[in-house]
Order: sequence, then structure tokens, then C-alpha cells
Amino acid sequence: MSEWSEPQFRVWYPRYQPSSEARKAVFLGDLVDRGPDTPGVLRLVMGMVEAGTAVCVPGNHDMKLMRKLKGKDVRLTHGLAESVSQLEKEPPEFVEKVTAFLDSLVSHYVLDGGRLVVAHAGMRADMQGRGSGRVRDFALYGETTGETDEYGLPVRFNWASEYRGAATVVYGHTPVAEPEWLNRTINVDTGCVFGGSLTALRYPEKELVSVKAERTWYEPVRPFLSEEAKAPVLSTQHELDDVLDLEDVTGKRLVTTRLHRNVTIRAENAAAALEVMSRFGANPKWLVYLPPTMSPSETSAREGLLEHPAEAFAYFRREGVPRVVCQEKHMGSRAVVVICRDEEVARKRFGVVGEGSGACVTRTGRRFFEDRTLERKLLVRVGDAITKAGLWEELETDWMVLDCELMPWSVKAQQLLRTQYAPVGAAANTVLPLAASLLERAVGRDEAYADVAERVATRTGMARRFVSAYRQYCWRVVGIDDLKLAPFHLLATEGGVHVDRDHLWHMETLRRIAEADGSVVTATPHRVVDVTDPASEAEGVSWWEELTGRDGEGMVVKPLDFVAKGSRGLIQPALKCRGPEYLRIIYGPEYTLPSNLERLRKRGLSAKRSLALREFALGIEGLERFVRREPLRRVHECAFAVLALESEPVDPRL
Repeated sequence: MSEWSEPQFRVWYPRYQPSSEARKAVFLGDLVDRGPDTPGVLRLVMGMVEAGTAVCVPGNHDMKLMRKLKGKDVRLTHGLAESVSQLEKEPPEFVEKVTAFLDSLVSHYVLDGGRLVVAHAGMRADMQGRGSGRVRDFALYGETTGETDEYGLPVRFNWASEYRGAATVVYGHTPVAEPEWLNRTINVDTGCVFGGSLTALRYPEKELVSVKAERTWYEPVRPFLSEEAKAPVLSTQHELDDVLDLEDVTGKRLVTTRLHRNVTIRAENAAAALEVMSRFGANPKWLVYLPPTMSPSETSAREGLLEHPAEAFAYFRREGVPRVVCQEKHMGSRAVVVICRDEEVARKRFGVVGEGSGACVTRTGRRFFEDRTLERKLLVRVGDAITKAGLWEELETDWMVLDCELMPWSVKAQQLLRTQYAPVGAAANTVLPLAASLLERAVGRDEAYADVAERVATRTGMARRFVSAYRQYCWRVVGIDDLKLAPFHLLATEGGVHVDRDHLWHMETLRRIAEADGSVVTATPHRVVDVTDPASEAEGVSWWEELTGRDGEGMVVKPLDFVAKGSRGLIQPALKCRGPEYLRIIYGPEYTLPSNLERLRKRGLSAKRSLALREFALGIEGLERFVRREPLRRVHECAFAVLALESEPVDPRL
């Protein structure tokens, strides 16, 4: 394990001086019995502990040997006779030193500021850092049910399945075919003496290193290397995560995030999130990330406009961000794509069986496609493009999480279009033109109707622009080639959440995927703007005017760094700056009337911006927990929190 800055043991544990070496070995006990050279193992471990390059906790076999060496009456079983026989050939002073060493070992250690606990058979959260006979017994033997199995061995209670502690617990005692994480615990005893392997966990990287045993030194009473034990359909953690505990997602909660401290979730909002997820959500195992809402720029005072890039540029300039990335805001819907190299990766990493190699979900955790065949075709296209671009190998991963825009918008909004937008279109094409025609005739007879006719003509034009705006979001989807997927964040891969990369890295990497596909996957156009340079800023404004001039949605302005902080902490990860015709869809056909614009300019952004920051921090926190292989309940705590915050009373048009 990596060297810690200072000893982190509780006060009643012996302190030692950290070594200057980069790593310190931690031995989890059972150094003796069943092997061919017990004295050699003891010399190695005792020497390393004395030199300060290792620490050691006792195993039950070690304590039994110690009692024998002290003259206690113990049964010479399970390899103890061989250990005693080997030690009888050693000098008496060495045996005395072994006895003193074993007698000095403490039950468990709490290391790395409480983030790591090591014990031979494990350690419950309520026992960590405590000293008592009960704690020592648990550290040596774990917990049993009082029953015996068909081999006459005690049936052990799986304490790790109920573990809810914050610390990582590394233990052994009961041999397993393969080590696997379960609720922040891992058993690294892979039965070297029984012909398995000697396994070490590198901390804090949490990488496993195993060396195969030279031979089987002792036949196990209970077989543990069967093919069934080696390759279960799902890991223990994935089996446990099939049913989520209601207590993990309901009630008032405080979710701790790395980026934005504690985020409070009110009970009523948590209930709303649970309702959405339980009735409409995709398989929860895919939901490792839900994207945050996004705040608009400050309201513009320019004639006829609510939003303009100048306000977005000014915000980041005030926050000390000199360069920003402007990305075209695609006319589609936010989508999260979880893509695995194949279905075997989906099984091993996500615990999903029979659902293909990934999922495409909405920002509220629902599946985008009722037609699962279409979804699978989309995922195949994305996976093939990643393979062709060589990114699986380059990023050393078998899965990715992509933040995207999926087009057309109507993929998930057909009902909305039929019930809300289409009636306005019908009125613009039939009722309003008829009214205008009748008023023109009336004006010919009486000028008193002229004012009314002008107002109807104005509203007819606004309604037609409304129809023109929303129709750009809609086209008929028959097959896979009718879809467009525009990724803009490569959020996470095995071993990393890519918030340490700037947005240009994300754009360049994702462009390679788009080029490899050439049709369905499309790159996101972008520009870099220096907000301290008026000429560069003018170029950014000009690009926005070009995008919105052809009735595009507008653009998103982001700090160059994925995560940016100002003098008051985390700043907005992105500001959207939407064009006037897109806002007509949002605020209604007549929003540009002076009286309406005046009212809309009073919109407040503080609640929206607070929401955006909290959801951003939660989304990244959830991904980081998933990459660290924390239990799904810990990942879902963040995803549910994002969904819960979405039920806060914030104007959805912002």
C-alpha cells in the first residue's frame, strides 16, 4: 500500500515510524501452518515489521501456535503439527522471538485517516478502532451462525453483505476462488496453500496482483476452486444490488460530494424521485450517472433578446476564467449512453444480463427507445466506432459513459408535439390566416378594424415562426440511419472519471468516434473564445448569431477546464445561450411582444444556478463512486439525489 503521511491508528494501538519506502506491506495473518517453511515466512514478516516496511495482524492459526508455544494444551490439527515440527529445528531464541512477536500483534489496524481497515477475518463498522475480547474474536474468526455445513465446518455469517461503513475493509480467513468487492470490503485470501494464488491489493489504487501457487501444499476440506466458484453468473455485489434498500434513497438525506460539500435532499423530493424511478426508470444498474440541469446566461437587455453570449462571457470573466469553449447546442434531447465492449463486460462490470452491451437513457433515467431493437442498433454503431477509433485500447477500458445529445427531439417527445405544439401549428396554418383574411375585408369597409387586423397579422407571423422553430426538431424515425447522436463529454472509463481533462480533449476524442462512424454519430462543433480579448469575444458572438440566424438552438459556453473554481468555490460548469426563435418554443409564440419581454426579463436565476451546481457535483460524485467500485447503493444515492432535486420548484423554462 502507498505510504501514509503519519500513523493513523487509534490511540491504544502501537505507533511506528513510517518507512521512507513508497509502499508498506500489510500481512493479514495466518502466516503459519500447512506450508513447507513456516520459520522462513516468520523470519520474512518479522524482519519487515522490525524494519518498518510492514505491519501485521494475527490470524487464528497464528494465535493457536502462540498458545502452543506458551505451553497451552491445544489440538495439533489443521497443519499446526507441521509448524511445531519445523520450529523444533530452530534455535530456542528464535522460537522465543516468534512467541513474543505473535503475542504483540493487535487485532486490526485503522489506517489512512480511517479510510482503510485491515483484519484477518474482517471488521464490522461498529467495532473499528475499538479494543475488546469480542472485537479480537471477530477479527480472528469472523461471525458464524452456530451451524455446520456438509464438511463439518462452521457456517459463516456473511457480515460483508450488511456492511455500511465508510472505511474500506481488507481481510481474508476464508479462501475464495477470486477476490471481489462487496460493500467496500474485499476478501483477498485466494488459498495459496490450497493450490490457489497469493493475492495482494495495491492501495489506494485498489489494483489486485496475484501469483499462482507452485503446487497444492494442503488439500482443502471444502473445495473452493470449482468452475462454478470461479465463474458465477453475477458477482456477490451484483447479486446483492438486485434489490435496493428503500432506506438508502428515502427520507431527508445529506449526500457528501467531493466538489460541492454536502447536498441536502428533502424527504418530499426523495419520494418524488422514487416514484419516477420505480415506475419509469431503466434498469438501475445502468444508472451510474444522471446529468445536471444547466443555467442560462444572465438576461440580456438587448432589444428583442432574452439571452446573448456577451452575458455568458462576462460571467466567466468575472470568475477569473480567461478561456471558454463554446459548443453548438444541438436541437435534440440530452442522452446518457453507457456502452460496453460486449455483453460479457456488461455482466461483469454492471451486473446486467440479457440486455445487450449498454443503454441509452434520458436525463431522468428513462429509456429513450420503446423499440429496444433500435436502441441495440444504436449501441452497436457507437461500439463499432469506438473500436475503429482505437479508443478501447488507448484508454485501457472495456466500457464508457458518454454525455450526448440525441436527435431528433421527437424521439421521446412525440406526445408533447401532438398535444402542445401541433395545435399551435394548426392554428397558424388555418384559423389565424382565415381570421386575417376576414379582417382585411373588414378593413376595406371600415378603417376602425385596421388596428385589430395588424395585431392578428403580427400574431399570425409569430405563430408561423413558432411552427418553423419546433419543426426543425422533428423528423420521421424509421431506422437507425434516421438518428443522430452527438457526444460532448467522455465522462468515465475503467479507472477514471475524466473531469481532469479539459473540454478540448473531450471534443477531440469524441470527434474521432464520429469520424469512425461517419453517419449516426456526429461531432459537436465548437470554438474557443478568450473572454479577455474583445476581438475573440466578437468572433464568439458572431458564431452564435450565425447558429441562431438559421434558427439553431444556440450554444453552450463552458470554462476550458471541466471543473473550474473561483474565489467563492465551484462555478457554473456551463451556461446555455439560446437563440430568439428557440426561446419561442420555450416561452410561447408571442413572447417577443414588448410587454411579454419586459415581464420575462425579471426572471430570477439564483435557484437555477444553485440547482445546476449541486446536480453537477452529484453527477461527478456518482461516477467517481462507480469507478472506485463502490456498492450500487452508494452510486444510486447520487443519481436519486439528482432526480430528487429536479422536483424542486424552479421554473422549468430556464
